[in-house]
Order: sequence, then structure tokens, then C-alpha cells
Amino acid sequence: MHEMAFAKINLALHVRARRQDGYHALETAFAFVDAGDELAVSPAAQDALRVVGEFGGELADPFGNIVAKALTTLPREQGWAVTLEKRLPVAAGLGGGSADAGAVFRLVERAQGLPKDWHARAAALGADVPACVASQACIGRGTGTELEAVDNDLAGCPVLLVNPRIPLATGPVFKGWDGVDRGPLPTGNLRTIALDGRNDLEAPALALVPQIGEVLAALRATGAWLVRMSGSGATCFALFDDTAARDAAQAAMPGAWWTLAGALR
Repeated sequence: MHEMAFAKINLALHVRARRQDGYHALETAFAFVDAGDELAVSPAAQDALRVVGEFGGELADPFGNIVAKALTTLPREQGWAVTLEKRLPVAAGLGGGSADAGAVFRLVERAQGLPKDWHARAAALGADVPACVASQACIGRGTGTELEAVDNDLAGCPVLLVNPRIPLATGPVFKGWDGVDRGPLPTGNLRTIALDGRNDLEAPALALVPQIGEVLAALRATGAWLVRMSGSGATCFALFDDTAARDAAQAAMPGAWWTLAGALR
């Protein structure tokens, strides 16, 4: 079996407060791109994981990989040999590992169905994993695991992802947040939420990786109708009205940066 691990972006990400458990209360609009990592699975005597691809070398510990953890948390009748082609940069605000885990859940669902408590198992792996299982646009609350449906009027919208090839861990970005609650996520369809929303982690991410500002400036010069950083960075995205404008924008980006052109699901 083969399965795409669709790249996740946060069209808006509002940090509301620190919870009693130490985590931050979030409100976010998840969206997914029709491209990402790819997983290939075949029967095996026992589970095995091989990582290849442009960014495969950055995942040196196969036992610590979230794909291996997802395989462990989901009982199956036989072992799986999994090849993960890592096309998305690591520590990039794209939910790459969570998307990979979500793809494992979909593969298990296709093969034999998921256990009734799949959501809790997914959430135990990471806050973005439950949303990545369906990989459909939705609203996330709490730590991001409490999911709500949203009117997805952006399906098929051309999108360009750009990363300056600088990994950025989530923890230090959250630590740099100023603690100011700037208000709730807007209501309405996905376009309205995206246009009226914001990313509260952009400022602390910029303080750690100033090159994010260069990416945002380059994307804003392309005529995109929305430009924003995704998640905790350092990847930024731009939304366009047509594929020609998106492709022209991709061609205008510096060759040293990582780019991915696609469409929202």
C-alpha cells in the first residue's frame, strides 16, 4: 500500500492562554496541501522502518521516529515494512512527523479498520496528529486535538510553501510568546478565518530566525492574497487565485530556499 502524508499548514493560529497542565490553549484553522511525504507499506515478519528522501538523513533514530511509534500504538495482524520518503523539511511548521503518523492511521484503517479509541491514541503521539489522520480542513482547539468542522471554501486553492532551510523547534518559539491574548479565532468560512486571523507565533519565531522575514517579504511581493507563517515556523505559505501566479511566484524564489507548489485539499 502507498499513502501520501499531506503537509499541514495553519491558516491562522491564535494562542489564548497557558493551561494548568503547562500547555498553551490554542485556536487554529488547519488546512492541508495535496503533497507531502510518502509512505510505502508491505507485509513483513516484524515491523521495520526505512527512511529515504531529501530530508531522510535528518531522522537518524528509527525507534524515536513518530512513524515507528504510530505502528506500535496500532495493533495489527502482521508486521509491516515501511519506507518513508521524507520530502518535507523537518522542524518546519508543516506537521511533517504528525502527517506521517496520520498516514499510518489511514493505512491501518484501510487494511483492517481503526480501534474505537483511535483519536486518543493519535493525540498521545502529538497535538497535530488527530487532525492529520483525516487531513481535511478543520478547526482545532485546546492543544489542537479538539476538532471541529469548518466550511472549506478553499479546496483547490493554489498554495506555495517556502522554507529558508533553517530548522526551528517548536518549544523555543512557544517560550518566546509574550503571553498576550489577542482574541479568539474569527468565525465564518475558511477564507474569512484565514483573512481575519493571525499567527501569534510569528513574532517569537522571527526573533529566533530572522530569515523568516525575508521569506514573508518575498512572498508578499508576488501578489498572493494571503501570506503567513505556518505553525511555529520557519515555513511560510502564500495563497493565490490561479496556478499561473503560484508557479511564477515559485520561480521567483531564491534557489537556496525549499519550495513546494500545490493546492489545498
